Amino acid sequence: MGLGEQIAARRALQRNRIEVFEWGEDGQPLVIYSGSITAGDIDKLQRKHKDFLSNMTVTGMVDLIIAKAEDVDGKRLFTLEDKMYLMKESVTTISDIAGRMFGDVETVEDAEKN
Repeated sequence: MGLGEQIAARRALQRNRIEVFEWGEDGQPLVIYSGSITAGDIDKLQRKHKDFLSNMTVTGMVDLIIAKAEDVDGKRLFTLEDKMYLMKESVTTISDIAGRMFGDVETVEDAEKN
């Protein structure tokens, strides 16, 4: 296994656990898992949303959630068809989830280094 593959395997194990009480049921939060934000993630978002990191829009945050939200088994929770529903959610909830996905990124410069 090459160094690149070793790094990718290690990154696959590093996931944020995000509890979203607003979307849960029976007093239990919906648990979303999110892998680290990668250079590829930022590149895709910046192609679609100019200056995504310095001027984060709600639409950009929703696209981030769609791209990165997974269940415990690593299966994506949302598709593009879900975007219209997510766009009707509270800005506070959307920005909180997106911010917590960036939880391991301290600055814009750090994110761009990934």
